[in-house]
Amino acid sequence: MTTVIEDKATAADTRFDPIALAEAEAIRSRAESEAEARRIEAEGKADAEKITAKEEAEKLRIANERAAMRLGKEKADYKAYLAKKAADTAKSNAEEAKAKKAEEEEAEREAQQLAEQERSERYWKWGARGIYAVCLIIAAPVQFLDFWDERRPFLVAAPAMLEGIALVLACGAAWAVAHRRDVAPYRVGIMLGAAIAATINMRGGMTNEAIGFNAGLVGAIASLVGPIVLMAYEHGIAQKADGIPSWREKRAAERQAKKETEEREKVKAEKAAAEMRAAEQKAEQQKRADEEQARKDKDRQEQHPDVWEVAEALRSARGSATVTEQIWADAWYRVTGSKVVGVRPELEAQSRAAQARMKTISEMPVLGDSSQVGSQKAPGAKKAPGTPDGRRHNGGVPPLRRAGDTQPYCDAAKKQAAREQADTQSANKTI
Repeated sequence: MTTVIEDKATAADTRFDPIALAEAEAIRSRAESEAEARRIEAEGKADAEKITAKEEAEKLRIANERAAMRLGKEKADYKAYLAKKAADTAKSNAEEAKAKKAEEEEAEREAQQLAEQERSERYWKWGARGIYAVCLIIAAPVQFLDFWDERRPFLVAAPAMLEGIALVLACGAAWAVAHRRDVAPYRVGIMLGAAIAATINMRGGMTNEAIGFNAGLVGAIASLVGPIVLMAYEHGIAQKADGIPSWREKRAAERQAKKETEEREKVKAEKAAAEMRAAEQKAEQQKRADEEQARKDKDRQEQHPDVWEVAEALRSARGSATVTEQIWADAWYRVTGSKVVGVRPELEAQSRAAQARMKTISEMPVLGDSSQVGSQKAPGAKKAPGTPDGRRHNGGVPPLRRAGDTQPYCDAAKKQAAREQADTQSANKTI
């Protein structure tokens, strides 16, 4: 009995159960798919990590290269800065040395000029005094011979008086120059004394045989030349002390003044020419503006007479010479009620009607047999004839479906379905 029961149990256990096999196959397939998914996910993560590592390495390499380039650029900039600084320093030193050299040359030139002036003044001073002494040596003996008289020995001092007048007055002229006094009286006295001495010497040479005409003539000339030379020297000293320019300086000043006058005249002429050109350009611009204003006025008067009347009234009331853009805009607003110049109520109504029609047409629902079904999903990819449907041959068990297998509805299909559903509900309520 026991053997029969065991045989029946064994037969029952070994009996074919397709549902259990299908469930086992589904479990096995699910496990394989999950394992495959985990493997693919792991491989994807590994690949992603590799890619990320490569990207990080590439980013690090690029960052290092950029840092190296930036460092190289900074080094080059620093070298360029040092070179520029050295060049600027060298240039500054060269300019400073050049300026110092120019100053030294100018100082040396001024020193040489001053030394030359002192030297020439010294030569001129002692030359004038030497000529006066020579002239005194020539003129005094002539006067001594002329005034010598044994019965009147005191007349021997007359030559000293006559020649001493010019000498003393020359010293007085030098004093007047040093103390900024008038030199003219001393010069007049010098010339009078010299003229008297020359007259006496000439008379002595003509009347006294012991002197002779030649000696008298030379003595007269000596009496005049000595004081004249000394007075010329004192005159130059006086002019220098008073700051009176020489003839050369006067001519140079006149040439400079003439040059400056010519430059001023040139600048004045250029300024006048520029002003004339500016006035001509302004007149031309005003002419074009007047022509443009006349064209606008004529066009507005012909095309918009109602607005033109109001604009003329506003122009007259505001005291304006022409109908300006502001006056025309105000007149257009007063007549048409529109703040946009050129837009009248008729044009605004036509524009608004066209906009309303366009909005109505663009928002109308799509009607027809395939209005909902055909527009719910985007068109799928077409398969070639004889292509397997992709389902597993697992004894009639449908394939396992997961989220994302079916393509989602597009937004247009959702909106259209909602519109049709609302229209259907409205129709049902009406019925």
